[in-house]
Amino acid sequence: MTEFRMPSLGADMEEGVLQEWLVAPGDRVRKGDVVAVVETEKAAIEVECFESGTLGRLLVPPGTRVPVGAPLAVIEPEDAGAAAAGPPGEPARTAAAQAPARRQSPKQEREAAREPGPGRGAAHGEPRETPAEHPAATRAAPAQPSPAPAATPGLGDAATAGEVPEPARRPAGEKSRRPPAEHPAHSPEPPQKAAQEPEPIPRPVHGEPAAEQPVAAEGPPVPGAGPLVRHLAVSRGVDLAALHGTGRGGRVTRADVEHARPPLAPRVRATPYARRLARELGVDLTGVAGSGDGGAVRAADVHAAVRARPPDRLERPAPRPPTEQPPDGGPRVATGQRTDAERRTDAMRRSIAELMSRSKREIPHYYLSTTVDLAAAVDWLRRINRGRTPADRLVPAALLLKAAATAARQVPELNGHWRDGGFVPASGVHLGVAVSLRQGGLLAPVIHDADSLSPEALMERLRDLVQRARRGRLRGSETTGATLTVTNLGDQGVESVYGVIHPPQVALVGFGAVVERPWAAGGMLGVRPVVTATLAADHRATDGAVGARYLTAVDRLLQRPEEW
Repeated sequence: MTEFRMPSLGADMEEGVLQEWLVAPGDRVRKGDVVAVVETEKAAIEVECFESGTLGRLLVPPGTRVPVGAPLAVIEPEDAGAAAAGPPGEPARTAAAQAPARRQSPKQEREAAREPGPGRGAAHGEPRETPAEHPAATRAAPAQPSPAPAATPGLGDAATAGEVPEPARRPAGEKSRRPPAEHPAHSPEPPQKAAQEPEPIPRPVHGEPAAEQPVAAEGPPVPGAGPLVRHLAVSRGVDLAALHGTGRGGRVTRADVEHARPPLAPRVRATPYARRLARELGVDLTGVAGSGDGGAVRAADVHAAVRARPPDRLERPAPRPPTEQPPDGGPRVATGQRTDAERRTDAMRRSIAELMSRSKREIPHYYLSTTVDLAAAVDWLRRINRGRTPADRLVPAALLLKAAATAARQVPELNGHWRDGGFVPASGVHLGVAVSLRQGGLLAPVIHDADSLSPEALMERLRDLVQRARRGRLRGSETTGATLTVTNLGDQGVESVYGVIHPPQVALVGFGAVVERPWAAGGMLGVRPVVTATLAADHRATDGAVGARYLTAVDRLLQRPEEW
């Protein structure tokens, strides 16, 4: 039995909020399976399991803030989990449910041997039915006998009293519907016992209160859907019964609900300004006739709808948050409630500020830069992209990443971490790529073993990571383990960038925009595409000479991309 603990999803992470469990007790998990979603100060990250086995107990309920290293769940070994889990779809049997099988007395064994088996008819020698043949009857056993239970159809009054009818009172060959009694070597009534045993209630850590359970207004429970998933479905108007679950065993996950389209009215075609104006004036666009192309609603249509309404039906726009005027005549500051997105952005900015301040305070930076001629690289890109579709074409960013990773393998002094007062070289080149988020802030997902990937594979990995980082769907293994970070602001028009090292790394590489500049080559002056490459390095681990070797290697690699 092992404990699944809160992983560290970044060098600056101290705690995280367990947002959602994607598995349930009794589920079999393998190493690398996504089992939970954890929200850090930067993003919500899917966390993978580090062991294979059967999930025993959930120790922490969703919504609990947990420090790094705290146990979240118990994972039982494969053999123990298989014995306790039973048939697929049944909850795992607890130790209390299995204990009576080991403590059965000889008298109970003799009485059980004299009783006719559940699959035995009146005629002796008829084959006995196994429990697997009637799983529905096994699970239908009541948790507690009521004072006056109703008679089970087909079994008569004897079945009502919990007794097995005599063979003479049943037609020959008819099989009993009573849940089978297993061999003494097994639990005598494990299905009934398992039904009586309640699932362990997760306990919050560090004395924090458990998350509140959704109320009954969230609709009837759907098999395989957790409380948070049902709550999200109700808030978005999604019918869980109509969803096809993509989780383990058809379980409906949060991603299924988020990607589902609720049965709402069709989206009204309107210009962005018309939508903003409608929000400000309180106009419902579904009742506005559009005069634009294809019936799109324009701003003039919104104004016409406002003028056409009676004065008593005019809706006033939502009031703006109250503002306060500082005594010194400074800018007015809004005092209204902040949205969840703004709070998450503020938390991310605080986390980035603390990490970067620590980096500048503890790491003695030195900076180098060079201008690289990309004429050969651009010509090579033009040749290989000639026969490709626009979606499959390579861009210069893929070549820059490939050159940065390969140069790090050739100059290993910059590829690693500073730990315990010394440099620890890394066994592979794992590039962290800085990605700006639409709501503000940035993440640095990791491309593992980037030096061994082709430019095409790097391009595909980069595109996938950027999309999932901006949607908040990164996995835990994709946010940790970077040995060198690359930042590229070329798409923003910046010609050079001097970054701050991400501890415990010892270097950061920056690339600017590819621009055309006058360039002398072979005694001739011409116009060529060039890019500025920069390096920020830790002076404790290396000196300027090592950094110069690295930038020279990057330049040399970009002159011969066909040799990669």
